[in-house]
Amino acid sequence: MSRIGNKIIVLPAGVSVSVADDNVVSVKGPKGTLTQSVDTDMIVEVEGNEVKVKRPTEQKRHKALHGLYRSLINNMIIGVDAGYKKELEIIGVGYKATATNNVLELQLGYSHNIFMAIPEEIKLTTTSEKGQNPKVILEGIDKELIGSVAAKIKSLRKVEPYKGKGIRFVGEIVRRKAGKSASKK
Repeated sequence: MSRIGNKIIVLPAGVSVSVADDNVVSVKGPKGTLTQSVDTDMIVEVEGNEVKVKRPTEQKRHKALHGLYRSLINNMIIGVDAGYKKELEIIGVGYKATATNNVLELQLGYSHNIFMAIPEEIKLTTTSEKGQNPKVILEGIDKELIGSVAAKIKSLRKVEPYKGKGIRFVGEIVRRKAGKSASKK
C-alpha cells in the first residue's frame, strides 16, 4: 500500500492539468507551464479539480513509481501556483556574491572569482546588508531545477565544521567540532 501514491491531489484555483496520449502530464498555472513524462504503466486520471495516480499491479516496481509520480505531479502543481524559493547564506570573511544577468559571481576565498551561469527559468537575486552575511536567493517554478542549482552553488565551498565558513541554506544547522586542545607542559 502506497500512502503517498493513494493521496488525491486537489487542484488550486487557476491551475489545470492535462494528460496526453503518450502519458505526458502538463500542468498550467498563473506562474507558467511544466510538463513531465509519466511511465506508460501508470494511470493518471483528472476528474474535476482532483488528480489521481493509479498503478496497474502490485509489483514492487509499480509500487515505487506510484508514489514517485504522484509526488512529481504534486510538486509541479505547487510550483505553477505558488512557486519555490531557496535561500543560501555565505559565511566567511571576504566572501561575496553578486548577480548580473543571471550570472552569479562568487568570491569564496580562492585565488580567483567563480562565475556560474544560472538557467533562465530561475530568478536570481543577491543581498548583502551591512552586519549580515551575503545571501543568494533562487526563485522559480521547477523544484528539481532549483534544488540542483542550489546544491551546485553549495558544493563550491562546503561548510567546514571548525569555523563554520562556507555556503549553507538559511536556517541549516551545521554540527561544529572543537579544535585541538593546547598541550600540557
